Amino acid sequence: MSTEARGLLTLSELTREELQGLVARSGELFRDRTAHDSPLHDKVIGVLFAKTSTRTRTAFTSGIVRLGGFPVTYGPNDLQTATGESLKDTGRIFGSMLDALVARTSGPLDDLREMAGAGRLPVINAMAAEEHPTQGVCDLATMLMEFGSLEDISVLYLGEGNNTASALAHGISHIPRCHITFATPSGYGLDPQVLEDAAKRAAESGGTVREVHDTDDLPGHVNVVYTTRWQTTGTVKTDLDWRERFRPFHIDEQFLRRWPDAKFMHDLPAHRGEEVSGAVLDGPRSIAWKQAEMKLTSAMAVLEWVASGNTPQTQRS
Repeated sequence: MSTEARGLLTLSELTREELQGLVARSGELFRDRTAHDSPLHDKVIGVLFAKTSTRTRTAFTSGIVRLGGFPVTYGPNDLQTATGESLKDTGRIFGSMLDALVARTSGPLDDLREMAGAGRLPVINAMAAEEHPTQGVCDLATMLMEFGSLEDISVLYLGEGNNTASALAHGISHIPRCHITFATPSGYGLDPQVLEDAAKRAAESGGTVREVHDTDDLPGHVNVVYTTRWQTTGTVKTDLDWRERFRPFHIDEQFLRRWPDAKFMHDLPAHRGEEVSGAVLDGPRSIAWKQAEMKLTSAMAVLEWVASGNTPQTQRS
């Protein structure tokens, strides 16, 4: 028996038009948070966060209220999954009582697929091990607000090839003539399949997605220098010397001078002195705080889109 669900699990499942629509809508709502007709009126949205969160949880909870809905929030130990109930059974119950679910779990993306399928319930991935798609929507929306267009933008990402990086790879690969270089320590790169799929999609519209492991191989021109904290939320590195491997990818004012016109972005939270200096994060070229603010309107855009019902179907048997 097959089951169907709608939602946003990964940017790789969106069409170019769908992604660009979400990005543009994020900007419209940033300019005017009231520019909507309360699409979540009388709807009840579950908000499940099994990992720590400041921006994403606040953005979605606030966004649900601003769009006229009612959030029901769950922490990591609030559900019977903590006592052994299956995700499938949990999804069935969610589907019978909620109109949609926003979820950040400590498990893989397939956990969200299982709940979505069992409950025939729209599920929004608010970060899984493999990808952080709503962060990707926010990042592209921030770039669009800053530059006026995403086409021909060049991005340099430094740090771990984590779920934020995967979302950027999938997102940028949808944009014509958009380029991104992921500079990661050896052994800490993106999932090879994500890189392959994103690079292939980007090439079809004149863009590039590539990965390097040496700071001598960085591009000569970029519009954005992007980093993320070295210790990804919910993960532990087994290499005791891992910080030394990340040290060459630290961004300070001297490092940033290589690209005098580039803007700086960070998905936050930041560890000043590790991946970035305070002078860069809080400096005049940083748009990280605007990026953080756009988490709200990007969440609102995704919620509005899911409420419309025009989202990709996920089928699992």
